[in-house]
Amino acid sequence: MSLIFESNIVDLINETIFPGRLEIENGKIKSIEEVEGSFDSFILPGFIDSHIHIESSMLVPSEFAKIASVHGTVATVSDPHEIANVLGVSGVEFMIKNSSKVPFKFYFGAPSCVPATYFETSGGTITPTDVENLFDKFQLKYLSEMMNYPGVIFEDNEVLQKISFAKKRGLPIDGHAPNLRGKDLEKYVQAGITTDHETTGLDEALEKISLGMKILIREGSAAKDFENLHSLLSTHNDMVMFCSDDKHPDDLIKGHINLMVKKAVEKGHNLFKVLKSASFNPVQHYNLDVGLLRQGDDADFIIVNNLTEFQVLDTFVKGIKIAENGHTLLSPVEIDLVNKFNCKEKFPYNFFLKPTGRKLKVIEIIDGEILTNQTFSNEYVIHSNLVSDIAQDVLKCTVVNRYFDAKPAIGFVKGFGLKKGAIASSVAHDSHNIIAVGVSDNEICKAVNSVINLGGGLVAVNGTDFSLLPLPVAGLMSDENAFDVAEKYSLLQEKVKSFGSDLKSPFMTLSFLALLVIPKLKLSDKGLFDAETFSFTEPFSD
Repeated sequence: MSLIFESNIVDLINETIFPGRLEIENGKIKSIEEVEGSFDSFILPGFIDSHIHIESSMLVPSEFAKIASVHGTVATVSDPHEIANVLGVSGVEFMIKNSSKVPFKFYFGAPSCVPATYFETSGGTITPTDVENLFDKFQLKYLSEMMNYPGVIFEDNEVLQKISFAKKRGLPIDGHAPNLRGKDLEKYVQAGITTDHETTGLDEALEKISLGMKILIREGSAAKDFENLHSLLSTHNDMVMFCSDDKHPDDLIKGHINLMVKKAVEKGHNLFKVLKSASFNPVQHYNLDVGLLRQGDDADFIIVNNLTEFQVLDTFVKGIKIAENGHTLLSPVEIDLVNKFNCKEKFPYNFFLKPTGRKLKVIEIIDGEILTNQTFSNEYVIHSNLVSDIAQDVLKCTVVNRYFDAKPAIGFVKGFGLKKGAIASSVAHDSHNIIAVGVSDNEICKAVNSVINLGGGLVAVNGTDFSLLPLPVAGLMSDENAFDVAEKYSLLQEKVKSFGSDLKSPFMTLSFLALLVIPKLKLSDKGLFDAETFSFTEPFSD
């Protein structure tokens, strides 16, 4: 059975737009021909997120596809790094198995850095042999982001072995190199790293491009680099792709790659250059079997109202309509509840910290960034215990090992703005222990214990008022409907803002306080960590 569509065809390869007829047969484009007529809508290749952690949407892949496809996304280049840090290879296999149940194109890579560092406790390990087996068993398309750039530069044997397995198969290797410049950057690129999504400044991007790296312009829930980097769309278009990296469900409901496309066109960038960054370039770089509106291609395309608003009317993958006028056409699938939680409830005294008479080293949040600064604060002491100083917005935070019982790590953070209560989460990059921040040890303890009792989730607590979002899949993802999860997450965010926080995405910001591979000051379950010296540091100044 053939399907016929008549509309304005956007031909990215030849950079033309013409009224045409598209014939689909057995999920493939049988023919494309120009016709006479006038049409209101436009057919163009579907959008591709060139780097995302599906887990950060708090949705399993089959549910993520429901929302993403409504916005015209037909494929993702997905790093299952988060669930791998919890469950190892079995976590990767869960993502692949679940994603296979829906007609959406998920391209998972082999995680390269599990654990991300040895300065924190993770639940899983992926060895070089595991990487090789994943490549062969699932025909994966690439090696996921090599965050351990010191390991590349200093020629760590295990790191180089993983890279060699990808190079031997002719597969691209994703990078992760914030602020890496000069000779160290050159060595990183020479090792075979081909992309970077952690570039925030234009000069840095241009240096990386000059060495052959492709820049993934990122607009996520916490990290937003479009404004700094969008000029590359005009000057170096063949070296640019779009990505979200980490997108929480409330933001995903509002839009995905389509919003970047719309914004880029509004800024005056050439339409074809913008659309190539959103589809053609990732297909070429990662050798994806995603259709680009050519005869013989898979019928992966979207129909939009016009080429300024990009309102998605229909989304097709292999000729199957999966979204229509803002509504998903995908059915729910059975979800396995895989998880790892092996810690007991805590007591308030577990979060006590003795004063020393010295100044505190404090993690300073930069709203909208995953980078943090280091600042200093006077100790605030009650009953020989260092506590949150609400007036100065210096709040106690903690990372609690969720894989076995251990003493919680304690730190202090500035910028959350909480005036009451506490929040906690089992989403804490990269190892996904429990992370919490609050105005008192009692509130922090209640929030942490709520996460433990849920077996993973997000919690906001103030006194006896508890707001919860359970995440029973690896402590990272919900087993509920995508749109319901997005609504619950939005309500939870509003609850945190009622506690006094004015952060754009407080739970996303909280999760990145434990991300040791991003400067400057972070908190691991093993202690306060200086990401610039890549070593632990005391919570007090010298």
